[in-house]
Amino acid sequence: MAKVWFITGSSRGFGRHWAEAALERGDKVVATARNPDSLSELVDAYGEAILPLQLDVTDRAADFATITRAHEHFGRLDVVINNAGYGLFGAVEEVSEEQARRQIDTNLLGALWVTQAALPYLREQRSGHIIQVSSIGGIVAFPGIGLYHASKWGLEGFSEALAGEVAPFGIHVTIIEPGGFDTDWGGSSAVHAEELPAYGALREQRRERGGLPRGRTPATRKAILELVDNEQPPLRVFFGELPLQLARERYAERLENWEKLQDFAVAAGG
Repeated sequence: MAKVWFITGSSRGFGRHWAEAALERGDKVVATARNPDSLSELVDAYGEAILPLQLDVTDRAADFATITRAHEHFGRLDVVINNAGYGLFGAVEEVSEEQARRQIDTNLLGALWVTQAALPYLREQRSGHIIQVSSIGGIVAFPGIGLYHASKWGLEGFSEALAGEVAPFGIHVTIIEPGGFDTDWGGSSAVHAEELPAYGALREQRRERGGLPRGRTPATRKAILELVDNEQPPLRVFFGELPLQLARERYAERLENWEKLQDFAVAAGG
């Protein structure tokens, strides 16, 4: 049976490729974007198999209304992908209140609202797969994008708890943690805080170090289809080669630190 997908941030990047992959194999897709005109090519190509809807995920009421419309249109929801998000570049001191709130509203709370809106329908049908697009930045953190990390660490936390809450209803949760990919994450969709001279050396170090090796976004099409077809999908999965290396290094550092300070920790417990 054809699956019904609901994908936020479908105009480009992962969301666009995954919508195309689903449609190409005969599934149905509710594709959302802040500007639904960006989805016109998909509508021309796939007709009634796609329902393009305007959505700004920071609007909780709109999230609930859009999920309801999607369910009414296709009669069910099988795959809900929270993909909408962007990068906020700036040291913690540099980020403005508005920028911080907008980052959390989009990357974290937007995913929460869409998830909450979808859950009653998934519970009723006792099936479904919620996919949260996190990042390697959801388990490690680098200077200069602290609020982005905050949004992804928060996404990972509530999603891990969610997985345990909804498993009795036959609902699966998967957190995708991509490394660097050739999306527009660091391009026109990114937001940059006003720079303070005090952090000039940090920015220079970042430029000298360069970015992460970039994977090819089209290659994730096969991966996403395999993931949604898996009867027992994983809670977490990396996309790309580099994340496992970074995770090994960071967790080794953490374990070494925690073990070294275990006597201190025990004494602190009284």
